[in-house]
Amino acid sequence: MSQQYRFGIEEEFFVVDGATKAVQRRMPSGFSEALTAELGASVSGELLQAQIEIATQPATTANGAREELRQLRRAGGEVAARHGLAFIAAGTHPTATWDGARATRTHRYDGLMNDLKMLGERNMVCGLHVHVELPDPDDRVDVMRRLVPYVPHFIALATSSPFWGSKQTGLMGYRLAAYDELPRTGLPEMFENNADYERYVDALVSARAISDSSYVWWAVRPSRKLPTLELRAPDSCTRIEDTVAIAALYRALVRFLVRNPHHNRDVGAVDRAIAAENKWRAQRYGVHGSFVDLAQRRAVSVRDAVDGLVNLVAEDAEALACLDALLHVRTIAEAGTSADVQLAVYQEAQHRTGNRSEAFTAVKAWLAEATLQ
Repeated sequence: MSQQYRFGIEEEFFVVDGATKAVQRRMPSGFSEALTAELGASVSGELLQAQIEIATQPATTANGAREELRQLRRAGGEVAARHGLAFIAAGTHPTATWDGARATRTHRYDGLMNDLKMLGERNMVCGLHVHVELPDPDDRVDVMRRLVPYVPHFIALATSSPFWGSKQTGLMGYRLAAYDELPRTGLPEMFENNADYERYVDALVSARAISDSSYVWWAVRPSRKLPTLELRAPDSCTRIEDTVAIAALYRALVRFLVRNPHHNRDVGAVDRAIAAENKWRAQRYGVHGSFVDLAQRRAVSVRDAVDGLVNLVAEDAEALACLDALLHVRTIAEAGTSADVQLAVYQEAQHRTGNRSEAFTAVKAWLAEATLQ
């Protein structure tokens, strides 16, 4: 089955009041139990009570993953509505503040909050995670290293966090600016092989800095429990089509890198530094900016960079029967991301009403509706 590059999608959501769409800090009685009864192991809690995660089963087709996501969002939304709640898929909630955030009480999260202190309380962000199974799990670190230059592409395509604490941040994707306050985040280290990565993890575990590798939260990382390479950089996507397209692109890229072991073979410190610059540019400008192209020593528009990546992996996407889904990333690059829509809704409502509060109300209403479309 690993030859099929099975993949799974994990989406994080904000749980909000059904009427006001404000973040729900304390869950009503029976909600969590009802959600688990409806979705089973597909739903889990997150560090803060205002967040949940919904995960698909391992999939081999984009259509199958898309339909499962629709069913999970729809079923979860129905449970939420019965409890006076709703869901919002976005990297940040437009008006939520982190002060007063309530942690989910589990042994793992209790330990995290004790370790992270205020940084844990500030973790009011939601991301999209995509797992792809590799034929040989020992290749994961090598593929991870060679994939680093492409991480900014996924960030740009998924931007959905232009607001933070009722303020326009000026960034299309503010989430990573907040999330990267945490340790062991950002771009992965450039380990040459799996043995070096294991030495790194073993050293941290032996020193009791972390309990296991699941506390390494890089933008891309080897999964601890699964034989997969996990993409963690993107914001939570408001629209399901965007989620599926980004997952298809990542899956095809992983297959391409496995099949072409010499591609980016010499990637090193300079490439990582350029990727860090492009990561920032993706957060700041989304699909409207440009990337530094090291090989050509010039700026390349994000749209052209995305188009180039699509062309690079098109053969692999066709082999995986996900080319149609993947091609939607071109639509995202041309028409914009969730962040673009949020900003347009905000500006239109503010122009119409002259009231910032009503403008944010309009943004939250669009997010809640689009999440369940």
